[in-house]
Amino acid sequence: MNGNNEIDDTTLSAPALAGEYPDSDTSVCEEQRYRASAYGLLAALLRSSPDQAMLGQLCGLCEATSEGDELMLSMSMLALAAKMHSAEDVEEEYHQLFIGLGKGEVVPYGSWYLTGFLMEKPLSDLREDLAKLGFERSEDIAEPEDHAAALCEVISILIGDASDLSVQNEFFQTHMASWLDRFFSDLGSAESAVFYKSVARFGAAIIALEKQYFSMQV
Repeated sequence: MNGNNEIDDTTLSAPALAGEYPDSDTSVCEEQRYRASAYGLLAALLRSSPDQAMLGQLCGLCEATSEGDELMLSMSMLALAAKMHSAEDVEEEYHQLFIGLGKGEVVPYGSWYLTGFLMEKPLSDLREDLAKLGFERSEDIAEPEDHAAALCEVISILIGDASDLSVQNEFFQTHMASWLDRFFSDLGSAESAVFYKSVARFGAAIIALEKQYFSMQV
C-alpha cells in the first residue's frame, strides 16, 4: 500500500461493477477492479441508506446479468429492488434494520457475531492488523472498525492498491469469512428487510465467491 489509508464513511458512490477505476490503478487487472468495485458497492449500501441518485445507479446493474451466475443474479435482484423503492422508504428500512430504538434488528459488527458482545477481542485484533496495513481511524467516525461496511471498504482498498493476494486472503479469512455469511443470512431474514433482502443476497454471493476465489489461489 502507498502511505496510510483512513477508514471513514465517505464510501465509494455505488460504482458500476464493470465501471471505471481511478487512473492511478491501471495496473490492477479487470478481475481485480471488478472485485474492488463489488466490495465498494456493498460497503456503500451497508454504511448508510442509498439516496435516490444511488438507487438510480443501481438500476443499471440489470445490464450486467447472466443466467446461472449467483452474483449476477443477485445484482439483477438488487437492480429490481432499486427500481421498486424510493430513497425515503429505504432510509426508513435502514433505520429499522441497523439503528432502531437503541438497537436495530441486525448488528453489523464482527465482535458481536464472534463473541456475542461488542468491542471484544476480535476488534482489538482487527485494529492491530489495520495498523500493520497502514490504515488509520478517522477521528470523526464513531463506529467501531469491525462494522461490515468498514471491512468491505478495507478489502476494496487492498485490492485497488494491488496488495499481494496472500495479504488479502489473510485479512479476509481472519476478519470476514468467519461471520459475514451469518450476518447476511440474518439481514436477509430480518422482519423489516425488503430492499435489504437484495443487499443481503448480493453480499452473501460476494462472500461465497471470494471463499472460492481464495481457495483456488492456494
